Amino acid sequence: MEKLNELQLMINNVFNTLKVFSYIIEEIQTIMEKKDDEIKGLQDEVKIFRSITDIIYMKAKRRRKRNAISAEPVSNDKSIGRIDKDLRSRILIKEAILSNDFMKHLSMAQIEEIVDCMFPITFERNSTIVREGDVGSTVFVLDEGKVEVSRDGKYLSNLTPGKVLGELAILYNCKRTATITAAVDCRLWAIDRQSFQTIMMRTGLTKQAEYTDFLKSVPIFKNLPDEALTKITDVLEETTYNNGDYIVRQGARGDTFFIISKGQVRVTMKQKDSIEDKFIRTLRRGDFFGEKALQGDDLRTANIIANDVDGVTCLVIDRETFNQLISPLDEIRKTYEDELVERRRLDEEFRHVQLHHLRRIATLGVGGFGRVELVQIGDDSSQAFSLKQMKKAQIVETRQQQHIMSEKRIMNETNCDFIVKLYKTFKDDKYLYMLMEVCLGGELWTVLRDRGHFDDPTTRFYTACVVEAFDYLHSRNIIYRDLKPENLLLDNEGYVKVVDFGFAKRLDHGKKTWTFCGTPEYVAPEVILNRGHDISADYWSLGVLIFELLTGAPPFTGSDPMKTYNIILKGIDTIDFPKIITRNASVLIKKLCRDNPAERLGHQKGGISEIQKHKWFDGFNWEGLRLRTLDPPIRPRIRAPIDTSNFDEYPPDNDPVPPDDLSGWDADF
Repeated sequence: MEKLNELQLMINNVFNTLKVFSYIIEEIQTIMEKKDDEIKGLQDEVKIFRSITDIIYMKAKRRRKRNAISAEPVSNDKSIGRIDKDLRSRILIKEAILSNDFMKHLSMAQIEEIVDCMFPITFERNSTIVREGDVGSTVFVLDEGKVEVSRDGKYLSNLTPGKVLGELAILYNCKRTATITAAVDCRLWAIDRQSFQTIMMRTGLTKQAEYTDFLKSVPIFKNLPDEALTKITDVLEETTYNNGDYIVRQGARGDTFFIISKGQVRVTMKQKDSIEDKFIRTLRRGDFFGEKALQGDDLRTANIIANDVDGVTCLVIDRETFNQLISPLDEIRKTYEDELVERRRLDEEFRHVQLHHLRRIATLGVGGFGRVELVQIGDDSSQAFSLKQMKKAQIVETRQQQHIMSEKRIMNETNCDFIVKLYKTFKDDKYLYMLMEVCLGGELWTVLRDRGHFDDPTTRFYTACVVEAFDYLHSRNIIYRDLKPENLLLDNEGYVKVVDFGFAKRLDHGKKTWTFCGTPEYVAPEVILNRGHDISADYWSLGVLIFELLTGAPPFTGSDPMKTYNIILKGIDTIDFPKIITRNASVLIKKLCRDNPAERLGHQKGGISEIQKHKWFDGFNWEGLRLRTLDPPIRPRIRAPIDTSNFDEYPPDNDPVPPDDLSGWDADF
């Protein structure tokens, strides 16, 4: 155990040193950007050095398990005040947002609302604005003065007006990564996380409702279910035209449909014996044209000309995109009788089991809210279980009550060979407990760490297990939201089962959810940008998983979460794919990691079967996987029902005893 602790300490030291290296290199690159021509040769050397340190950094990081993060649930009821500002301040705030790597991705409507509600705050010279290690929930824009940034007591830089400070805090509850001190008397503008997220949610819902209303006025859309309409609203693109521009020209071929969202257009038509086009009518906001192009008629029958001095904005969708999204929707609406029967059977089987009957054998894992223990029931040594133990006070402190209750409800209702089973729950004044199926093959993360990476067939098998779990969940409108190797367990035969449903949520048909949650390297762009997300976010994470299993590291990663998010927002096409990833695997990953959620493979009209039919899976025995007749690529060695050799060792629980929580929020747990 001492050697294990020493090794972990060494890894932590290497990890921290590499973070410093990463920062130094970034500072060098910033300087070099200003003197491109003078030191081009040095730039090339630094790039080589950077790639080497990145490889070392990622190998060190791969040895560390990643913690999932979550914001508190977003409320649409919060009232947001508007603070008057002079024109100079409004322009400064807006320019600061547009120059920030993360916030520049927000829409202009969202930026305007943020500018409206930011409030002023002042700090005297030498006072601390942000303290490293403190939990923050406010983002600032420096208006007047100068601030000093430091980390671990070491000076990093000075910042002047027009800079955004502490933007990670508006995404979720997190510790500040640096200290910011007022070098002189300073004036800043601020917004808290709840206000920011409420703005994101409201603007997203307003836009979706507006677009949906437009679509329902179009005959070919009016009978579509809400889920289909939501998908279409996600792919509608805003296109702007100047006064006098031809949007559509008579006789031309076209495959595009338009809805006017701003301004007006003139409709004209050529006459056989006339030089001048005949005016037909004027179309305004909410009107549409070109709908026949979606049904295959691609010759335009009239001219459409922008007729507004302020320009015309249209929402646009093309025929290919439309056909990928729309098909006869065979939604699963039935009740799942097999799950009800299985739940009743488990309730009866474990009816007599009480918390004091459980004997603890060893620790299988340590998580954010507590530990997972290997246990046996009484004197029965023939079988073992896992017991997840969570601190109630910590759940309340981080406002995760809804997530925990949702985890219990969803796991209670699932009956799938690729999802860990929940047998019974318990609670006392300090903890909540979940008694679950144990998978003694260990975490897939541990196997990946020890082997470095997997080959194509091995990755295909484990990915297929996840696809089966997602097929089961998504057909029931359940989004998972925390896919990663750490949450995939090998059962005794070597098949993968999905575990940890703390972020899982059942969605209403056609609806989205808005809470930021997941593991930084795996979250989808729409989660980062608070645009609302649905099951398509799981398909993004599936693409990330395939990349990580094949290479040993995820495609999107930085030295801190915000750098990771900014890399994600740049898109999958900016990532260099190692040669170890085959062409078919590369194509699949890129189709899963499309920026637009509605364009991801698995979320289009063919559903998840489009993933199963992809070329990368050619020849794969899906039926053998479901019947468990397929030989797993790795068969774990398990010598007894309490063999923990496939898990890492964990030190004893030396955390202080948590306080009681008697508030009663967990009455139904």
